[in-house]
Amino acid sequence: MTHQAGEALSLLPLNEANPTPLYLQLQQSIEEAVRKGALKADAALPGERDLAKQLGISRVTVRKAITGLVQKGVLVQRWGSGTFIAQQMRLEQPLSRLSSFTDDMSARGLKSSAVMLSRSTGQASTDELMALGLSPGDRVSRVNRLRLANGIPMAIENAVIPSRVLPDPSLVQQSLYAVLHEKGFMPTRALQRLHAVLLTEEQASLLGVPPQSPALYIERRSFTATGEVVEFTSSYYRGDAYDFVAELTISQPERMHNDDT
Repeated sequence: MTHQAGEALSLLPLNEANPTPLYLQLQQSIEEAVRKGALKADAALPGERDLAKQLGISRVTVRKAITGLVQKGVLVQRWGSGTFIAQQMRLEQPLSRLSSFTDDMSARGLKSSAVMLSRSTGQASTDELMALGLSPGDRVSRVNRLRLANGIPMAIENAVIPSRVLPDPSLVQQSLYAVLHEKGFMPTRALQRLHAVLLTEEQASLLGVPPQSPALYIERRSFTATGEVVEFTSSYYRGDAYDFVAELTISQPERMHNDDT
């Protein structure tokens, strides 16, 4: 059911005794309603005045909560129409900075989580040997996860790490980079290749989108400060949720000389 302006909206009750500020409680309540499907994409929120009256809080608190959710991409404001549930979460991902999914989501004020799809160890395949600079017979650890932001599936990550770096893949719960840092193998640079693909039925099901939906496929090889390859990750990012941004340096044209005149 689409909520129109002024219509009562079922939200979790706010608790003034809770140390969490009321505007954050309201944000969490709206996000929970979106996750559970009580608020569908493109549904209109009641106006600030109606929400404030319904919840017994100030319009300033409501406005602060809505502003934060607009910045996070959960809500969208349309001039002259009101505030609506965004069609999907959309994030900008810089290509010039190496950071973990967990850190990226934390920097945006989003809660990251992971669904473990599989963990295993075994001999490296030919492609893995080449990507990681290993010798035939070397073993690797594989960690395949579904990554979520505020409970919304965002990417499928398939990471391969040399077993001498990560002998036990079960150590990876949330952040792979946190584990690598603890073991003294924190990457300092990476090479990435990306191109557009269409998701298979299985991939689309995991990401909660229709089959053949567009996605960005990214291969990343990460290196330590000494040049050792410690990670080879192939990922599928939802095309409807990510914008990849690269900052470019403009080269200056060489100064013209008139030596021949």
